[in-house]
Amino acid sequence: MGAKKTAVSFALIFFITATIAFLVSTVVMVLQRDELQNEVDDCKQHNGGHSTAAPPVFTTAQTTTVAPEQTTTVAPDLSGYRLPSHIVPKSYDLTLYPNLEDGTFRGVVKIKVYVQIDSSEIRIHSKGLKIDKVLIDGIASSVEENKIYELLMLSKPNAAVIQKGNRDIQIDYSGDMKNRIVGLYTSSYIAEGGKKIPIATSKFEPTYARQAFPCFDEPNMKVKFTVHILKPVAKEYIALSNMRQTSEIATEGGVMVDFEESKEMSTYLACFIVCDFEHTKSVIEANIGEKIPLKVFATRAQVKNTQFALNSTVNIMKYFIEYFDIPYPLPKLDLIAIPDFVSGAMEHWGLVTFRETSLLYDEEKSSSGNKQRVVEVVAHELAHSWFGNLVTMNWWNDLWLNEGFASYIETKGMAHVYPEWDMMDQFLIDTMHSVLSLDATPSSHPIVQTVVTPDQITEIFDSITYDKGASLLRMLDNAITEETFRKGVKEYLLKYRYGNAVTQYLWDELQKLVPKDVSITDIMGTWTVQMGYPILTVTDEGKEYVLTQKRFLKDYSNTVAKSSPYGYKWSVPVTFVTDLAPKKAETRWFKHDQPNIKITKPPGIKWIKFNHDQVGYYRVNYTPDHWKLLAANMAQMTTSDKAHLLEESFSIAESGDLSYDIPLQLTSYLQKEFHYVLWSIGAGKIGSLRKYLIDSPDYNEYLKYRSKLVFNAYKSIGWLESAQDTHLKRRVRSIILSFACQSGIADCLTTAKTKFDLWLKDPAKNPVSQELRNIVYHYGMEGGGKDEWFNLLNLYKKEIDANEKLKMLEALAAVKETWLLQHLIQLGTIEGEGQLIRSQDYFTMLGYISSNPIGTSIVWNYVRENWKYLEERFGLNERYLGRLIPTITSSFTMNLQLQEMETFFAANPNAGAGALARKQALTNVKNNIKWVRSNRNSVISWLKKHNSQ
Repeated sequence: MGAKKTAVSFALIFFITATIAFLVSTVVMVLQRDELQNEVDDCKQHNGGHSTAAPPVFTTAQTTTVAPEQTTTVAPDLSGYRLPSHIVPKSYDLTLYPNLEDGTFRGVVKIKVYVQIDSSEIRIHSKGLKIDKVLIDGIASSVEENKIYELLMLSKPNAAVIQKGNRDIQIDYSGDMKNRIVGLYTSSYIAEGGKKIPIATSKFEPTYARQAFPCFDEPNMKVKFTVHILKPVAKEYIALSNMRQTSEIATEGGVMVDFEESKEMSTYLACFIVCDFEHTKSVIEANIGEKIPLKVFATRAQVKNTQFALNSTVNIMKYFIEYFDIPYPLPKLDLIAIPDFVSGAMEHWGLVTFRETSLLYDEEKSSSGNKQRVVEVVAHELAHSWFGNLVTMNWWNDLWLNEGFASYIETKGMAHVYPEWDMMDQFLIDTMHSVLSLDATPSSHPIVQTVVTPDQITEIFDSITYDKGASLLRMLDNAITEETFRKGVKEYLLKYRYGNAVTQYLWDELQKLVPKDVSITDIMGTWTVQMGYPILTVTDEGKEYVLTQKRFLKDYSNTVAKSSPYGYKWSVPVTFVTDLAPKKAETRWFKHDQPNIKITKPPGIKWIKFNHDQVGYYRVNYTPDHWKLLAANMAQMTTSDKAHLLEESFSIAESGDLSYDIPLQLTSYLQKEFHYVLWSIGAGKIGSLRKYLIDSPDYNEYLKYRSKLVFNAYKSIGWLESAQDTHLKRRVRSIILSFACQSGIADCLTTAKTKFDLWLKDPAKNPVSQELRNIVYHYGMEGGGKDEWFNLLNLYKKEIDANEKLKMLEALAAVKETWLLQHLIQLGTIEGEGQLIRSQDYFTMLGYISSNPIGTSIVWNYVRENWKYLEERFGLNERYLGRLIPTITSSFTMNLQLQEMETFFAANPNAGAGALARKQALTNVKNNIKWVRSNRNSVISWLKKHNSQ
């Protein structure tokens, strides 16, 4: 009876949750339909304007007089999250008074607005701020707060009408900067002598500017800012903002720093910093525009490590200015490394903020991977100077215009400045392959979709927006030619500079440059408004190849419930190469309304390969015989084509459309070639089988095959480094050594442990090469115990380099003692004085532990037991909290684990910005369970057969 009662209770919870979700989704779908229909017209009519929706009506229950302890509980009308269109901001004059000693701040914001019609109130965003005074046209006015919508409602005394015309608003307010990592917040670092130095900094994207000052916090409300920031009297302190400093005047409580008026920009791009950092400097000079003064800031101890980023910025910016053929729009550019920063970086215009790991490069400690990461993040943020800052999406629906483009153009910039890195080949492993995996599930989403609430907005900062967006632009660039693409982008940027745009505007500019029978809108619509992508099946009909398409899914039994305007068909630019011209591709269009396309077989060819260099965002499947023919001729192909075959064969086998014999056989090519991209894919694909086989009695067959596969590479690459090693050789060495150690190769494990023990005994006397530290720390600690663990923890506490600390943290999570892993988790909960693990690294630490086979259940149990604590500490709007669930559960392969997830989600139905991540986690685990049932026996049989040869 008790078990049945529990089951009924969970069923009831699930039913109620599902019903609420259905009702909310119905409202969202209606809003999506109406908004997507009107968005283009709205943006054209009000470029730089706002939503045309009528102001939502608030009931008395939904509004509250300002009081921190009061809140509303009425379920919101989703339209209330958007500001009305009849109040248009024209400029901000903002004065900030941050108090670094107690972590509080005061502010005064003066906003000029234009009221288009007589109004009873003015609505403006605000969250967590105490409102002290409100003036409308100099008259003391009243204010009410709606905490659900994060709004203030300002009104004149006695309900007097706010008349049409130009109006002046002044709001005096105060807030708290402590114990947060968004909005305006405090960070700190430990200086020489152990002194803790506080700073104030900010991060506003997407909806956090309202936590720093009352504002019209929507991206299409672009206006100019004039900023004034109070800094401490101490001469080493500086204040920074988007524009150049104009003056500073000593005043009561500090020194007031004034800045030039900005260009028109969205609230999320504003930035305010008070710190005592130092900088390196240079000048950016391109063939157009003025010289741009450049500074890169960091703490005094780390400023020496800014030189690499400084030099890279000079070269990348020169390339971007000349690529866009549009001068950098601002009079200066600052980059700054912040000790506590929630994201990798943020493109605040003129003052780009970074995590230390994404900007600082230490020649003695940082690896080649760290080096490439710095260039990648710098290039991404600098690309936003045009795509995102100069021209901004009209609403968050089109976030991909910002992030997809920056993710693609960063690769072009890196490839230009560092051609020896083979970045266009690396695009496959860094950007494309992971999103192809996610997008092959029903828990994906269209690249353009309507979002309304702050949680929904935060949630779409994901790999679909970034990586799929970048992959589609790369495909389009290739299909219409690079010069056409570049010219269309330039015209788009010039036409909408300092304003806002929607996706259609980019298509319109490109359409002007292509033949009339090619419809950019129709073609790209198939990729942007429906999720997923196709797999093309190739049939050899003798004189021609016939290609058909269907939506590719990892699990075809998990049907897609959502309808699509294109019926899940795509317009595909089909490219192909043959053995007669393996590097010269031809293109044919396979339109979404065609049942198939036929390609005449070129005379005399031995093989044909479709999707040259995997430029297209689609998959291709052949007959088993043709797969074997391609495998036998890989040596003739480009690196990207080899990489494509290796990745694609595993992915298609996962869906059941191909036998695992094909991809497993393809991995044998890794014994012949040691390119970084190929080994990255091979190690990843073979490594991914571990979770399916680790609890099998035949797991040793898997380890045998891994050892056999890596033997030649391990002997050839080895531990011995040389000053002549290329960037890619250094990177592939770390992959091969790690793969060898994880495969159980005794020499690898012994070498790692020996190097680790010597280093731990005397780090100064026995340093470990920066390229080998991840491997030595991890496998050395994996073979160690409590003495080594606490010695490493002490080194972690003393280390100031952020990249080095992460390597040590990952190693601390590799230990095999469960109580030490529990202790590490507890160390992560320490906040304030004595904090060892910064909040920005907390989820990274839990991810490291969960990747340890004995740590997975520890973290899973901890998160379920302490969800309320995590929710209170970070908030459900924290997207990294939501993404923690897919990370922890990625290796789950049992129905019992799936039931645990479903039970946990039912007990905690409010996922905030992690709602989609939960769906993705469930889908992934269901796929894992299916894989074990469908593929484990056949894979083990292949391994046994191959190992016996």
